[in-house]
Amino acid sequence: MRVLEKETRKKLQRDKLQKIILGTIYSAGLISTGLLAPNMVKIISKLEPEFLKKKNSKYSFNRSLANLKSNGLIVYIKNEKGNFARLTPKGEAKLRQIQLQDYKLKKPKRWDGKWRMLIFDIKEERKNTRDKIRRTLIQIGFVRLQDSVWVYPYDCEDFINLLKIDYKIGLDVLYVIADRIEYDKSLLKIFNLKKSSN
Repeated sequence: MRVLEKETRKKLQRDKLQKIILGTIYSAGLISTGLLAPNMVKIISKLEPEFLKKKNSKYSFNRSLANLKSNGLIVYIKNEKGNFARLTPKGEAKLRQIQLQDYKLKKPKRWDGKWRMLIFDIKEERKNTRDKIRRTLIQIGFVRLQDSVWVYPYDCEDFINLLKIDYKIGLDVLYVIADRIEYDKSLLKIFNLKKSSN
């Protein structure tokens, strides 16, 4: 009975919940564990109203929190003012990766006629990283020309720099700005662009 769809939906909900928790703790710097649950309920109710209608929403929240802690993404700190949750460096990196996947590139009103190409050569032992990068590029709107050659028509240098930092692939990636790509009719069609008459 649609097992894959159900599992996929659960995973998406879990990922969203973790993103909300990580983002809230990151924004606060340190957040009191006494305030964490009530604050999260308010935030989640605004972002995901359907989530709170579920019978096991409190359980899901607590399980997500426990998973974040066991995966080393958050730590609890106790001091004279109480118990606090804070992101670890690993948690901050995870949040950046999630944000990178949700990144939206701004498209200018007019195309400057130049192609942006991303060429990367990531070794087989980092296959998992390579797959994550491919998924991120597809989500952003890049088109694959060849195995590790991707193209996009607009300025995306800031995004590429984030990608290099977050995945630690600075030396494995080349960012190229090209005036022309041979046989680019299909690319123009995909991106709904026209060559300038200059």
